[in-house]
Amino acid sequence: MQVEHLSVFYRTVEALRDISLVIRPGRVTGAIGPNGAGKSTLIKAMLGLIPAAGAQITYGDRPLTNQLDRVAYVPQRSQVDLTYPATVWDVVMMGRVRQTGWFRRFSASSVQAARAALERVEMAEFRNRSISDLSGGQQQRVFLARSLAQQAEIFCFDEPFVGVDRKTESILFTIFKELAAEGKIVLVVNHDLGESITNFDDLILLNREVIAAGNRRIVLNENNLTRAYGSHVNFFQEAA
Repeated sequence: MQVEHLSVFYRTVEALRDISLVIRPGRVTGAIGPNGAGKSTLIKAMLGLIPAAGAQITYGDRPLTNQLDRVAYVPQRSQVDLTYPATVWDVVMMGRVRQTGWFRRFSASSVQAARAALERVEMAEFRNRSISDLSGGQQQRVFLARSLAQQAEIFCFDEPFVGVDRKTESILFTIFKELAAEGKIVLVVNHDLGESITNFDDLILLNREVIAAGNRRIVLNENNLTRAYGSHVNFFQEAA
């Protein structure tokens, strides 16, 4: 997937400046940077959820916005109405609506896809539970299951690790790696520079513009991080 010359303005404020990069399939890619750096804005602009100036975002030489049926997007949990009266099963089956069509009966294959997704995130026993009754980590696993049920080619996750338990973090990273191994594109907005950063293959370091992008070991150096965060930051340094 290729992003070329993407800029985003909120009225007169420049949120992203001339972003150009390539996000490779078969890799778990993290978007990192300080608060307000434009990480979430990048994903939303790529998917056409907010307007972008002068941008070309392509997947397989075609505009990405013409192929959104190939994309599974999981927004921040804070942007989801968790008071809506839906069960875990209802939420996961929403991942099959695009393939099925509104007000049409779900096929046996769609039901099987939803069951398999719930089992994969270890939430099958909660299928009849209201989504509002779950912990933050359990809710995040349900949203992951919904994305898996879509059987997409591109997976975009916005801050999936906020407020989740260690078990959920482990399950999420395991599935991200499995999706990458299947040749999928996996893009994850992340704020943590701790040990979990080693789970990413590639990184996009942002602060309104691209500071560095590519292999994790190349991106994570003190010079790049100082440019992004404006001062010295502590980050997990791998053993050589």
